[in-house]
Amino acid sequence: MRVTVRLFALQRRQLGVRSLALELPDGATIADAWTRLAADHPVLAPAGPYLRFARNAVYADPPTPLADGDELALIPPVSGGADDPDPVRRRIALSDAPFGDALLAELRRELATPEDGAVLLFLGQTRASPGTPAPGEEAEAARHAGERVLALEYEAFEPLVLATLHAIADEIAERFGVRRIAILHRTGEVPLGEASVLIGVAAGHRGEGFLAARYAIEELKARAAIWKSERFADGSVWIGTPARTTPPSADPGPDR
Repeated sequence: MRVTVRLFALQRRQLGVRSLALELPDGATIADAWTRLAADHPVLAPAGPYLRFARNAVYADPPTPLADGDELALIPPVSGGADDPDPVRRRIALSDAPFGDALLAELRRELATPEDGAVLLFLGQTRASPGTPAPGEEAEAARHAGERVLALEYEAFEPLVLATLHAIADEIAERFGVRRIAILHRTGEVPLGEASVLIGVAAGHRGEGFLAARYAIEELKARAAIWKSERFADGSVWIGTPARTTPPSADPGPDR
């Protein structure tokens, strides 16, 4: 059988391609596919302990069987009705456009109802100080030690990201009773000082609003298949940790 392997971030850069075809025997699993890939492309092998996998845009474990025509993505370390008195209002999106003040005003109007006493807007923006390099990028990070970050470059596996962000919004509704939320993330280049992620929450009270906003950003960072590269004057470094594929087992609480 033949499967298509999609590559992102560091692995894409290492092989110089975004996808490749892989021939496997019938009954092969994701683990078998990874073993074959690592043998054919030894440069990929060190990333093995840190990778997660998605079969046809759904997270899957290594023992999962593959079928002819499947798409296997390597995930390296890493977003109601009118009569309803408590309507669901949700905006989940990826965009390469900047988040301007007009968008913030639009979300405030779009999310809130007369029953909401708290409207929270969180922006995460590009900072000058570097983050933790992804596994395999330590040497490149050391080469840029002491330099300022000029911009971030974001790459996303869009179908999986959107599914993950909708799942996070569902969890927020279940855990905190917050049903009006926006989770927006940039793709492409985000210069120094510009926002890359926007979380909007409307809730009856500030307590659950703050909990919902924090849960959204923390889970996006931990689970969404979005990769970040820090750009310096003469190079770049991929940033990230292995993706978590499931929600936390307990509510994060105000002191998490």
